[in-house]
Amino acid sequence: MHCGMCLPTCPTYDATLRERHSPRGRISLMRAIAEDELPLDQAFADEMDYCLGCLACQSACPAGVDYAELFETSRAEIESAGIQKGVVRGFWRWLTLEQLFMKPRLLRFVGKGLRFYQVSGVESLLRWIGLVKLLPKNFRRLEPQAPRMSVRFSNELIEEVESPVGEKKHRVAMLTGCVQDLAYAEINRDTVDVLVANGCEVHTPPVQPCCGSIHAHNGEEEMARENARRLLDLLPPDSFDAIISNAGGCGSHLRHFAKLLPNDERAKEWDAKVRDVHEFLTEVKVRPPTEAPFEREVKVTYHDSCHLAHGQKVVLQPRAVIDLIPGLMRVDLAESDWCCGSAGVYSLTQPEQSGLLLERKAGHIRTSQAEILLTANPGCHLQIQNAMPELRILHPVSLLAKAYRNEC
Repeated sequence: MHCGMCLPTCPTYDATLRERHSPRGRISLMRAIAEDELPLDQAFADEMDYCLGCLACQSACPAGVDYAELFETSRAEIESAGIQKGVVRGFWRWLTLEQLFMKPRLLRFVGKGLRFYQVSGVESLLRWIGLVKLLPKNFRRLEPQAPRMSVRFSNELIEEVESPVGEKKHRVAMLTGCVQDLAYAEINRDTVDVLVANGCEVHTPPVQPCCGSIHAHNGEEEMARENARRLLDLLPPDSFDAIISNAGGCGSHLRHFAKLLPNDERAKEWDAKVRDVHEFLTEVKVRPPTEAPFEREVKVTYHDSCHLAHGQKVVLQPRAVIDLIPGLMRVDLAESDWCCGSAGVYSLTQPEQSGLLLERKAGHIRTSQAEILLTANPGCHLQIQNAMPELRILHPVSLLAKAYRNEC
């Protein structure tokens, strides 16, 4: 932790040039607290809140320091100590972490309510008459950033078991996620189509628990463990050749169930079988499409999800999949693996720093002159779309699925 190679990769250190805002500085604070040289106090809690958890430092670290585990353990200690307790904060954590993201049916019910609000005209009416201005400041800021709900959710688009027309080469489980399920369900549909087109029998349970990433990231380890157990019960890993995730943030957490459940042998097998969809497609030698997704050549660029690139080390595979699709001209994006500022709930808790990172990312996208931005994480998708509503943003598998459909 002494060499400092992580410093230039850290967005918060880059913004302030303060050692305490660097991975090295934060690890020093963690060690001092662990050795009772410093108190576990609000200042430390604020520092952990300021960290994006983007894990770029992990990619840069020559010693292989597991910053993700240190970061999540620190947040868990902060929550256990009750340093940040407050009525308002407690209510929102209870509503989101304990209720919505522990009860998938309730989450879908709320999603349908939000969809009705968005498509029925109520949203436009409230904005037109100015009632939104009466909301508290934080709600006024968040209201226009709410994701647009999908017309139909994943369970309405995907059969529980879907099989290829020809030879069945693989038996896989498909994870639909939470935000992905509600706001980008069509990406899940596209993912299943691509898997089926490559000889997979795809099992997609209609009701799936949250992977627990949001809980682990916010210091709620026991809830993360409970969701891990639910997924292991729902999708026993010995029943599948691979367990597929198409969301960078979820996939990074899904690979570490053995750390959460060290005494559960299923967790080790689960970790060994979790695959990002691009990773899996390259392993099974994805079938190149014979048709292009569009009638003309289209310039695209690719933004790396932090947890896909730094957490899962899946960097080359998405680009390899994109390059297989006819009719696309892929141009490199400057600082493609630099955080966009989404980082889970970071855009909500640290709006100023998040906004600076988003502005930096948007500038690079504009410079690329790409017509379509490709990315593989719903948080990145939503964050960049809010800043650039004119930009078309797609998941790479959606273009691959479109190309396959054009073969018919």
